[in-house]
Amino acid sequence: MNLFYPPKKSLGQNFLVDQNIINKIIKIGNIEKNTIVLEIGPGYGNLTQAIIGLKPKKLLAIEKDKKLSMFLKTKFKRFKNINIINSDILDFIKKESFDSNIVVFGNLPYNISTQILASFALLIKWPPWYKTLILMFQKEVANRIISKPKLSNRLSVMSNWRLEIKKHFNISKNCFYPKPKIESSVLSFLPMKSKFTIQNPKNLEMVTRILFSNKRKMINKNFLKLFNGNKLVADKLELDLSKRPEELTNEMFYKITMEYEKLSN
Repeated sequence: MNLFYPPKKSLGQNFLVDQNIINKIIKIGNIEKNTIVLEIGPGYGNLTQAIIGLKPKKLLAIEKDKKLSMFLKTKFKRFKNINIINSDILDFIKKESFDSNIVVFGNLPYNISTQILASFALLIKWPPWYKTLILMFQKEVANRIISKPKLSNRLSVMSNWRLEIKKHFNISKNCFYPKPKIESSVLSFLPMKSKFTIQNPKNLEMVTRILFSNKRKMINKNFLKLFNGNKLVADKLELDLSKRPEELTNEMFYKITMEYEKLSN
């Protein structure tokens, strides 16, 4: 590997360098000439190069590392349909002035991958501005997101609320530079209409945060904290307050949030 710019551990930089894997990933997005693409963390521009080769209408590449963003601007300066933006994706997602039906690719930094997914999943405006998300996660994190586990988790609850999730394939650690200690997985996310109508996604974030704050203990205390000591809600939901949060289904968290919103109005 030509070390024109050494990766930074502080930014969780592990760059995808395997061309076969890159080709497999971009096929998932079905990029056409009218497609607008957003890439998170392009790094050295390997995936960027492959996307540009498919001639999308526009490519927005969000790179937090200032030196890398300058490198990318030089590398792709002859392409008029690419815009390299030096920004934090978490700040960028909060903006409201987007085109619609954007295809998002991202080799997410392991240290903030769950935060990025939660930001996409809990946008206020729905359907969102993106058409699909095609994201790489640490394999262990991907398994938490997609599984219908015996033990629930916050990330699964938030991401499965109104996203249709599909696992495509795992990626060997040998496909990255520098080589991470773990394997990765590619997941795609399609926005959908949820059966559970939650008025404000922030309430789902708050309910899961409170109920999972002592995940090895019974939900009794935290549930009563949410509902000001009112046990009638638990009776209505036929909820056993002696259970731990990880023993509840995703659907139960959505129902709890809906009841919380009813009492808060």
